[in-house]
Amino acid sequence: MDPMQLLAIVAVVLGLVLVGLTLVVVSMVRNQQAAQKQAARRVVEAEKQERSRLQALVARVDPMARKAEGDEILAAAKAEAERVRAEAARERAEGEAAVRVERDRGSKLLEEVERRERRVGEREDANAGLQRKLDERLGDLEVRLAELESRREELTEAEQRQRGELARIAGMTSEEARAELLNQVEHEARLQAVQLSREIEAEARRDGEAKARQIIVGAIQRLATEQTTESVVTTVPLPGDEMKGRIIGREGRNIRAFEQTTGVNVMIDDTPESVLLSSFDPVRREVARLTLTELVADGRIHPARIEEVYERSKRRIDEICLRAAEDAVAEVGLTDLDPGLLPTIGALQYRTSYGQNVLKHLVECAHLAALMASELQIDPAPAKRAAFLHDIGKALTHEVEGSHAKVGADLARRFGEQPDIVNAIEAHHNEVEPRTVIAVLTQAADAISGGRPGARRESLEVYVKRLQRLEEIARAHEGVDKVFAMQAGREIRVMVQPDAVDDAATHVMAKEIAKQVQDELTYPGSIKVTVVRESRAIETAH
Repeated sequence: MDPMQLLAIVAVVLGLVLVGLTLVVVSMVRNQQAAQKQAARRVVEAEKQERSRLQALVARVDPMARKAEGDEILAAAKAEAERVRAEAARERAEGEAAVRVERDRGSKLLEEVERRERRVGEREDANAGLQRKLDERLGDLEVRLAELESRREELTEAEQRQRGELARIAGMTSEEARAELLNQVEHEARLQAVQLSREIEAEARRDGEAKARQIIVGAIQRLATEQTTESVVTTVPLPGDEMKGRIIGREGRNIRAFEQTTGVNVMIDDTPESVLLSSFDPVRREVARLTLTELVADGRIHPARIEEVYERSKRRIDEICLRAAEDAVAEVGLTDLDPGLLPTIGALQYRTSYGQNVLKHLVECAHLAALMASELQIDPAPAKRAAFLHDIGKALTHEVEGSHAKVGADLARRFGEQPDIVNAIEAHHNEVEPRTVIAVLTQAADAISGGRPGARRESLEVYVKRLQRLEEIARAHEGVDKVFAMQAGREIRVMVQPDAVDDAATHVMAKEIAKQVQDELTYPGSIKVTVVRESRAIETAH
């Protein structure tokens, strides 16, 4: 046999041996210690068999080849066997270590199980003790319940005996006695409730009036504004009486052109060096005054010149009104008013109410409302806004039909004011029901500003006519006996015939008189209507 073939056979045999050894090692690891010992024995036996096989193969090899290569093959086989033996020993050591780890883990698990068994036993002992205690408590409770049940039966029997005795003594059943007791308690409770409610109401009214009086007086004292009065007729001074003729012009041409252009009546009388301008519109009257003043100063008076000067004076008044409105708004602190309202507000500086300048009245009312709102701990901004705009309708009453409160409310609504502000404007003369505290504060501020001493005035002739008309309105109702205008026209005392007017009709008559006065007359503040009905029984003793 060729030596190379022999070597190949030896290598194949060695490879097979190595594969077998590897399988034996794996089997030894899986079967733990016993399998490892068996594998070791098999390895030894395999080594012996392989050695004997090698020896047999070597004996068969040619002597020359055996001499040349036998030693190397034998050495290689020995080295490979040593390596296999070392790997087997290493695998055996690892298997033994794994066995030790598993043995330690099993020991620990066994200890944990024993510890938990001890805990369970202790808990069972504790639960047994608690169960014994619960059984003892249940027994005690059953005994007590039996005692309470017998006690309750005894009390029930005693209560029934007591009720029977009370019914026998009082001559009524228990239901009747209970109803009587409830009625008595309810009556006493009602009396106490009525008395308590009256005391609370009286205290609240007393404290409320005192607080309101304090707030109003404080607001009046904190705000002291200058009061000015203006006349309803404007006087224009002249440099001389000869100027009157130039104003009249040839055949009255100039005065007619002036009145047609300005819409103002020119009154020329015997008053030296002056003429009077009369108009229900104060802004128109002021434009006419500026126009006439410039014409007199220039000396050139003719229809074309009058129209030219009038247009220039009108633009000047518009600028003055806008500037006055901006100053008033800045003084009050309202920065978000619609610019479309400013010309109307500025026109109020030429409007007077019983001698009081309306624009100054609005500024004063705004400050008063803000002061009172602050004392009441509510937001002063809405109150100030409503009070400042409450009389804005007076600038348009000569152009739009309706009361100035209604006109002002419609104007404010058209320019996007809030519903609460519109209601305060519309309700400040009680033409509609005030729905918010802001509306009430607006009424109070208006009354304070108009009712302060020196704030407003009226002529004697107008005052007397108003008193006469008040008495005429009241006297026109059926059943009225006497009428008295009292407190400078702030109250009407109406005496009715008791056989012609009953109690219900007096209330209706008071409302009708108040409504007629409100619709027909213009007056500062408010007017109280009092209808008095007296029944008298007269007998004569003889």
